[in-house]
Amino acid sequence: MLTNALTVDVEDYFQVSALAPYIPRDQWDHLPCRVERNVDRLLDTFAASGARATFFTLGWIAERYPQLVRRIVSGGHELASHGYGHLRASDQTRAELLKDLVDSKRILEDIAGVAVRGYRAPSFSIGKQNLWAFETIREAGYSYSSSVYPVAHDHYGMPDAPRFPYRAGDLLEIPITTVTMLGRNLPAGGGGYFRLLPYAVSRWTIDRFMRVEKAPAVFYMHPWEIDPAQPRVPGPGLKTRFRHYVNLRRTEPRLSRLLRDFRWDRMDRVFPVPS
Repeated sequence: MLTNALTVDVEDYFQVSALAPYIPRDQWDHLPCRVERNVDRLLDTFAASGARATFFTLGWIAERYPQLVRRIVSGGHELASHGYGHLRASDQTRAELLKDLVDSKRILEDIAGVAVRGYRAPSFSIGKQNLWAFETIREAGYSYSSSVYPVAHDHYGMPDAPRFPYRAGDLLEIPITTVTMLGRNLPAGGGGYFRLLPYAVSRWTIDRFMRVEKAPAVFYMHPWEIDPAQPRVPGPGLKTRFRHYVNLRRTEPRLSRLLRDFRWDRMDRVFPVPS
């Protein structure tokens, strides 16, 4: 059986892009932070199953919870960057993105004492309008990116992008997994779809991808997705509330099934990541 790539975007509930209009950034330090306990739960769950993962971690989180970053590394997982403060790559200039990339990489490496080679743009925010970001990521010293989701979505996605790892200049881009049906790319890599749809759908799409494409899948999730007790943010409309809060109680049991049904490892071991 192929081994798939398990990834976690380490951010807290109040840093999610869809909730950004309702939570001023200058309030982040005044809100109850739940990321540490949730990541620790994931670390325990992964250890129990023997799975290893890549944790794309915000520099903002790392500065406030350095011991958590060290626990990720000591657990045998790969430490990677999710930028500093969850700013979308598409909302930054080249100079701003470069600074964000360099700062987050330095913070993570200084805390953990390991090289950080991978980056994932918040909200998969690399698309046709900012393909220059790949060159900037490489300039900042990263070897690979996992910043493209080849699906159509109202907040992200580049449906005509390659579905398999490819070279973007000198950078390796490893997209989130999709399956092709009726000429469309359908999501198969986790996130909100893992919570929204029955587990059998996620299991089927991942299994189908592996059988048909004979390639490893890339799955992603967030620590807040296993936290049904997280504070409810006032203000968002019905659609945003549904997307964020649907089936939070079901995510952790589903994750345990996923870890049993497939083999999982770090991104840098599943794919031949260049130095």
